[in-house]
Amino acid sequence: MEEFLAALLSGLLEILVEVFFQVAIEAIVGLIARSVRNLFSETSAVSPSLAAIGYLLLGLLAGGLSVLLIPHRLVPPSRIHGISLLVSPLLTGLIMSQVGALLRRKGKRAVQIESFAYGFTFALGVAIIRFAYLR
Repeated sequence: MEEFLAALLSGLLEILVEVFFQVAIEAIVGLIARSVRNLFSETSAVSPSLAAIGYLLLGLLAGGLSVLLIPHRLVPPSRIHGISLLVSPLLTGLIMSQVGALLRRKGKRAVQIESFAYGFTFALGVAIIRFAYLR
């Protein structure tokens, strides 16, 4: 029973650290996107499928850079190997959608990455690269 609880807590810790890491990266990307949007106020809307592909590629790039900067796992591996590949992008997407909702409630305009779909897509790109290279 103790081994089960240890495995469960280890898996939960892995997911939470991955989510925190991905949200931090997405916050930086959101800040950059907001700055670029302010520079070019007359930009036209990008199609959702093209934006999703762009955020996936940007996530893959950010994941690659994170592997170069932090070439080891953030937490020791758990018995439920790979669970963070699905759960952390889901949680990150939820957090980013809440960030976007909070900004809209305060009367500010949210950027695309501050939604569930684009936040999930970006975080999935980061998670895929980190999972592939740091098994």
